[in-house]
Amino acid sequence: MHPPELRFLGATGTVTGSRTLLRAGNKAWLVDCGLFQGFKQLRLRNWEPFPVDPKTLSGVVFTHAHIDHTGYLPRLVREGFRGPVYCTPATADLAGILLRDSAYLMEEDARFANKHGFSKHRPARPLYNVQEADEALRLLQPVPWDRNVELGSGASFRFLPAGHILGAAIVEWDVAGRRIVFTGDLGRPHDPLMRPPVPLPRTDFLVLEATYGNRLHDPRDPRETLAEAMRATLERDGVVLVPAFAVARAQVLLHLLVEMRKRRMIPKVPVVLNSPMASAVTELYHKYRHEHRLTDEECDAMCSLPRYVRSEAESKALNDEEGPMVIVSASGMATGGRVLHHLKRLAPDPKNTILFVGYQAGGTRGASMLNGEPSVKIHGTYVPVRAQVRVVDNLSAHADWKELVAWFRSAPQAPRTTWLNHGEPEAAAALRHRLLEATSANVEVPGQLDEVSLR
Repeated sequence: MHPPELRFLGATGTVTGSRTLLRAGNKAWLVDCGLFQGFKQLRLRNWEPFPVDPKTLSGVVFTHAHIDHTGYLPRLVREGFRGPVYCTPATADLAGILLRDSAYLMEEDARFANKHGFSKHRPARPLYNVQEADEALRLLQPVPWDRNVELGSGASFRFLPAGHILGAAIVEWDVAGRRIVFTGDLGRPHDPLMRPPVPLPRTDFLVLEATYGNRLHDPRDPRETLAEAMRATLERDGVVLVPAFAVARAQVLLHLLVEMRKRRMIPKVPVVLNSPMASAVTELYHKYRHEHRLTDEECDAMCSLPRYVRSEAESKALNDEEGPMVIVSASGMATGGRVLHHLKRLAPDPKNTILFVGYQAGGTRGASMLNGEPSVKIHGTYVPVRAQVRVVDNLSAHADWKELVAWFRSAPQAPRTTWLNHGEPEAAAALRHRLLEATSANVEVPGQLDEVSLR
């Protein structure tokens, strides 16, 4: 019998499109099924035929719910996949919110493009629609933590806590006598919301994320860096617009804003959460209390702080309101969603601040603004950026390079081979160098569609 094989179908040289094929005998499982985002040449991969026939896949295993790990599933189902999709219970709840929202935004973007005629395609079509997202979600099979799932062909897996976000899992596989661990996105040991990831278990082969492989998080208290970035704008009656991921980033921001207002680190101004998805996600922190650090009282305070904007009409009306206020809206890299309408109004005014609180992948509007571009293209027109553009980069839910190396060294022994994915080239190369320096382990950086044998 041939040894198991890995094939890297995404998240190579980029932090999006996480998709890794694990093949053993006549079975093949996909670990994550993410959407490519950022540069156009990456986004176009979402429209290309999948590298393997989706009908031949035995199943999909999600590490967590973020769209760059789950967002391609409805398209995979459209192309014929009908197998089970395994995930933790919290990931199932979050994916239900995220995938429907992703499909809705795709439909809205296509409708808007067709109405205003700025798409090159006639007509513009979504990658998938809400009905297809619902069909995909019916395939989800939630699995409790630390439960062994037998898949046949000598293969099984279990989920272990990864920190990062609600439901995020390290996936530990046993296949044909070999142990293979996928980190997904690895959380931080001292995250304000999430508990730390479990130590690296004994493993033969490791697929490790490298998002922050060349960076260290700012060691300062994030409340201080946020207050410093917001205070002057709020004191001059400006608006602080925070593009924030609806899952985890919006919630940690709300939690810190509660504490900042208690300590009078910022003026007591209105805080608005304009993201129906983020509103729904925030409520899940009560349901999954055992997965995060917040007490009941802290969870209540986080959930009750903002004014929730749910309807489209309320969202449009918000654009007519004056500051001072803080608006938190998705998406975190300003790639889509309601935040774009706020950017069109707020970015041209130097009184306001656009505050990014997370990683901005190359090719996104967020990266362009942080790079000092004088304008950004939104809905077919260029919007001048005269507002201050700031970044607070110590709110990330990803481990930085020191934390990744420390976690790697927590294993009883080094894996035989480690592959670094989910990192841009400089980050993956830097992390590989640091792991080799610290452990003398065998560490490789795969390319797109590379295949490796787990001998």
